Amino acid sequence: MTGAHLHTEAADSLPVGRHVRNLVLGVLIPLVLATIAGLIVLWPSGDRPSIETGERTDATILSVGPCTDIVDAPPPPEGEDGGQTADQCREAVVRVDAGADEGAETVVPLPFGLGAPEFEEGDAVVLGAIPDAPIESRYEVLDFQRDLPLIWLAAVFAVAVVVLSGWKGLAALGGLGVSMVVLLVFVLPALLTGQAPLPVAVVGASVIMIVTLYLAHGVSMRTSVALIGTLISLSLTGLLGALFTSVAHFTGLSGEATSYLGTVNTEIDVRGLLLAGLVIGALGVLDDVTVTQSAAVWELAAADPTSSRRTLLAAGMRIGREHVAATVNTLVLAYVGASLPLLMLFTVMEQGLANVITIEAVAQEVVRALVGGLGIIAAVPVTTGLAVLAVRGRTHRPAGRRAARTPSSA
Repeated sequence: MTGAHLHTEAADSLPVGRHVRNLVLGVLIPLVLATIAGLIVLWPSGDRPSIETGERTDATILSVGPCTDIVDAPPPPEGEDGGQTADQCREAVVRVDAGADEGAETVVPLPFGLGAPEFEEGDAVVLGAIPDAPIESRYEVLDFQRDLPLIWLAAVFAVAVVVLSGWKGLAALGGLGVSMVVLLVFVLPALLTGQAPLPVAVVGASVIMIVTLYLAHGVSMRTSVALIGTLISLSLTGLLGALFTSVAHFTGLSGEATSYLGTVNTEIDVRGLLLAGLVIGALGVLDDVTVTQSAAVWELAAADPTSSRRTLLAAGMRIGREHVAATVNTLVLAYVGASLPLLMLFTVMEQGLANVITIEAVAQEVVRALVGGLGIIAAVPVTTGLAVLAVRGRTHRPAGRRAARTPSSA
């Protein structure tokens, strides 16, 4: 067993005053009970809206060539669009690999034109099907199959996490799985059935926060302090998000997906979806900050048992300032990256910077980034202060001071 591991165990076993333990339990127990009650009340029931998109099936391209039903035509005059030509239109012979027509071969048209994907022999593709149509006109190519690359990438990611972090990494992967289950089984169905987005997001985030933190970092007072710090910071983020989405008059209809959802189910609060997404998105960054700050204070206290609360707080805040500087920049760049095509479009339209930033589609991302940044900034002093109180409670007296008051044996 390494010295670092022994030191971590020592940090985990630091004594915590009874009053601190009671305070932490006084916050956590109501939080868990409220989360369970929220799950029961908001659990999705009834029929969810659905959109008919046709059947999808897997297939393999056997050959690619020009369309056979388009006659040769003279090239169009320079600068004019001559429509479909044999050089533009392409079709493929495909083998259906699943469904009722498994093993059958048929000819399907391929997308063509500027920006169309390039299909080649041997490509695994996804077909859309019209069930009642003749097989000659039943299928069309929708997309490439991407299952295998995604599975390989996920496997490499999982192995890397486990190799670096061992059992903690495996537990973190379990927490990631829990997060996905909560989102797919509770959050999304509840939103689709018309439940209020903000309560759904808060309850879903609470479940994810409680389960993943304890699963990845163990059931300890250190993790509990990080959990409370996350709860306080997330509450502040939600309040600020609600304030600024209201003051900025966001409609939530700036994106095509939300606009379409509003027509599919008029009970969905698309403006509330914006706030719900802000809360859930902020959680992923906040728990990183709070866990780091809590662990830092615990390790500092274990390394120097004589340190005072003021010393620990100052050292923890120095670490936190470095963390905030890096994390806020990461958060802003993540939102900019997600909106990069939109920003490029407005740049091409020669809109001024002030006009671009205040357009709702961009302003939403600005609010997400800045509100999330404020939550991160708040998480550092809140979690650091809570951790210092936990490891240096009222009953604690540094060893150096005790020794100073003990008569010398010399």
